[in-house]
Amino acid sequence: MNLKGINKVFLILIIILAVVLIAASTGCAMDNRLAAPEGKGFSEEEFPVMVEEELVEQAPSREMTQEDYAAAEEDAYREEAKYSDTAGIEGRKVIKTAYIDLEVGEGKFEKIVFDVTRLAEKNGGFVSHTSSYSDSEGNLTGGNITIRIPHDRYNSALDLIKDMGTVKSISVSGQDVTQEYTDLESRLRNMEAQEEVLLELMAESDDVSDSIEVQRELSNVQEQIEMIKGRMNYLDNMVSFSTIDVYIHEPEPISESAGWGFIEALKKGLRGAVTVFNFVVIFIIAASPVILIVAIIIIIIWLIIRARKRKIRKIDKK
Repeated sequence: MNLKGINKVFLILIIILAVVLIAASTGCAMDNRLAAPEGKGFSEEEFPVMVEEELVEQAPSREMTQEDYAAAEEDAYREEAKYSDTAGIEGRKVIKTAYIDLEVGEGKFEKIVFDVTRLAEKNGGFVSHTSSYSDSEGNLTGGNITIRIPHDRYNSALDLIKDMGTVKSISVSGQDVTQEYTDLESRLRNMEAQEEVLLELMAESDDVSDSIEVQRELSNVQEQIEMIKGRMNYLDNMVSFSTIDVYIHEPEPISESAGWGFIEALKKGLRGAVTVFNFVVIFIIAASPVILIVAIIIIIIWLIIRARKRKIRKIDKK
């Protein structure tokens, strides 16, 4: 056999083996790509499509859940509105007060005071304070009257008082004490519960020292109860009866000078003269130290000049 022929055959076999190995590796790669969708290695482009399909399938059930939630929320809002401040405004405790500056006609002060008093009594209220003053002639021309009136007739009474004269100024205020009253009620219940416990301990106690200690604590609790009840009664009274403070006054008279006004001019002249005299006196007192120093200097200079003149005269005589 020729060596060259053997080398050619061996070379051909190597080439054929290489081609077979390349074909086998290419087939394995294709099999892995085809098997990828069945395993874990799906591509990123296919993942959003799968999620979208799942959301489309679950959309009807999610929509129903949102509707149920909205309905439940609306029911809860309606239930809460029953107990809101707006819904229960009639049950709130508000202390109402008002102040009115009312000008009435000349000579009508006493009549208006009587009308305001009768208005308060007619509506189940009362007068809590009055004060008045008179003019130079002794006639009552102004003053204050404070009335307490049931809270449900407060607005109507206020309107009637405003119609009795000319309103110069008015201020209305309301103090909500609902929270304070609720806190007082809670404290009162707690104190009364403590009182019951202390009363039971006092009844069951046989030791004198223990009884004294319980009695001391019981006195403190009962004192707190009385203070709370007193504050609650005060708030109840202030809420039940609103306060209206009315300042009633007649128009101020306009003073006019009669005749030529000689007396008034004389008074003004005397006032001017007194003012000037006071100014001069104040100036002299304020400048007295300076005036005294200047006077001393002038006297010293005069004495020196006088002494020199004497010397000159003596020299001339010689």
